[in-house]
Amino acid sequence: MSGYAAFAAFYDRLTGDVDYKAIAEYLLSLFKLHRPEKNPDTLLDLACGSGSLTLELAKRGIDMIGVDGSEEMLMVASQKAEKSGIPLMLLCQDMRALDLYGTVSGTVCILDSLNHLCSTKDLAEVFKRLFLFIEPGGLFVFDVNTIYKHRHVLGNNSFVFEEDDFLCVWRNQLSERTAAVNMQLDFFVEKFGSYSRLTDFVRERAYSQQTICRLLAGAGFEVLAVYDDMTTEPVRRDSERMFIVARRHG
Repeated sequence: MSGYAAFAAFYDRLTGDVDYKAIAEYLLSLFKLHRPEKNPDTLLDLACGSGSLTLELAKRGIDMIGVDGSEEMLMVASQKAEKSGIPLMLLCQDMRALDLYGTVSGTVCILDSLNHLCSTKDLAEVFKRLFLFIEPGGLFVFDVNTIYKHRHVLGNNSFVFEEDDFLCVWRNQLSERTAAVNMQLDFFVEKFGSYSRLTDFVRERAYSQQTICRLLAGAGFEVLAVYDDMTTEPVRRDSERMFIVARRHG
């Protein structure tokens, strides 16, 4: 797992092109498609980050619980919720030790958050924890980066993001065997004419569709569908992200 101590302050600006409204509508369309008999009334946003999606779903009348392992990210989410006037329950927890006060009607987890789990043991543990807190018949809808993306897009590449008051240099190192990518993010922040450097290290691993489905089944979930990114089309060989819809047995 990785922290976002430095990244949290810049996360929303670096992901400014993410359309959270569209993602919220897409996720709710999947709930309607795969569980038409019940609208989700309480949802868990697992690895909620800075809370942008959590708030979008809350605006649609859903009671939201946001869980994230980064205190810095949750601080940003709390500030957004206070500014919007929309109440959110925000919990700082490692997803591998998820512990809610009751069950939820479903769970969402987006923007490759599960890729931060770099062993099948950890991934299986999260699925088992979710089984405890999603009601019987409830859905777990999430996305993951594909092995193709890790090997052919992220790879051993470097990226530079430049804003008026900071510069981010993002350098990757790929493990071909595991499709894991070690990422070093250096932020150079301008203040009073000089720059300070902040560094975060992030590690993500991509898993095959077969591995994810096997681990879900082992935790008590039935995989209902696997889609190409933000569609209801099948995953392609060169898909960079896939969405998975799973239903809790029971």
